[in-house]
Amino acid sequence: MSCHEIEALRLGLMNVLGVGDDSAREHAEKELEGHLEGPIQGLVEADSLTELQRHLDAALVDLEEEVATMDSADPEYDYTRGRLLAVRDAERAVGRLATQGESIVDGLGDAHDTLHETFSVEE
Repeated sequence: MSCHEIEALRLGLMNVLGVGDDSAREHAEKELEGHLEGPIQGLVEADSLTELQRHLDAALVDLEEEVATMDSADPEYDYTRGRLLAVRDAERAVGRLATQGESIVDGLGDAHDTLHETFSVEE
């Protein structure tokens, strides 16, 4: 059993954030062999937080459908529900990251404006 969504998200975040952990990348790529399609592939190849959010949302829809069609007596049912919870949590974490990034950008804009107000330069 594997949580392809989380491994794919890790790879996508490594792309977006520029993290160069080769051993983590190799481990995730091995775990995803044969599963690189649809939202999983989109997560792996994402190069922006917006793309990550879009593909993660699609992966969640797929996972919710999988849980909805499973028999609760299936031995993998509880694990699959756990995956769903983990992916929902990851979606919230990526959302927080995007919000924090936007806040940093806004703060830098404010700092820029303050510098110009404080040290006016005539052009």
